Amino acid sequence: MTGLVCAALLAGCAADTSPDSPPEAVAAAAYQAPGPKKITVFTMINNRTGKGGHTALLVNGSQQVIFDPAGSFRDERVVERGDVLYGMTPSWIQAYKSAHARETFHVVTQEMIVTPEQAETALRLVQANGAVPGAYCANATTSLLKKVPGFGDIETTFYPAQFMEQIAKRPGVTTTRYFEDDEGHVTDAVKAGIVVAD
Repeated sequence: MTGLVCAALLAGCAADTSPDSPPEAVAAAAYQAPGPKKITVFTMINNRTGKGGHTALLVNGSQQVIFDPAGSFRDERVVERGDVLYGMTPSWIQAYKSAHARETFHVVTQEMIVTPEQAETALRLVQANGAVPGAYCANATTSLLKKVPGFGDIETTFYPAQFMEQIAKRPGVTTTRYFEDDEGHVTDAVKAGIVVAD
C-alpha cells in the first residue's frame, strides 16, 4: 500500500511539524504513574463509518508517556519529542481523549497489564523511534509493539481499526469507549484551555 493511499484512508494522521522539546524539558516532565505497569492502545473510530482515524499508544513503565505517531495533540504545556508526549498524568490522558472525541469520532481504549520488563521495552522503543510520517500511525505502532516480548504475534498494519481488532482478541484486555458531542478539531479542545490539575 502506498503512502498516498494511506493518506487518503487515514486522514486523521498528519506529519508533526512542531519542534521537539529539549532533552532537559523531557527529563523534567517525567511522570511515574502508580499501580501496575500497563500498555494501552488508543484508537479513534469514525462514528459514521466505524473506520479508524488514528492510533496511539500509552506506555506506563518507569514513566508514563503517550506515543502519538503523526498525531496532532500539541500544546505549549505538553513536552513532546519524536512523537512521544511526556508528563502524561491522568488529567493529561483525559485531555488527550477529550481532544480526539467529538461528534464524528470516539476513542476506544484497550488497556493491558504487563510486566515491568514489557513496559520498559515498549518505553525504550517509542523513545528511540522518532517522528512518524503522516498516515503511518498504525504501521509504526504495530511495528514497535510486535518487538515487545509477548506481543510478537501482532501483525503490522496501516489500519487503526484492524490493529484494534487484533488487540481485542488478546486475553485480559480492558476496553472502554469515550464519546463527546462537540464539533471541534483536536487542537480546538486543547486551545479551549483544558484544565490540568495534576
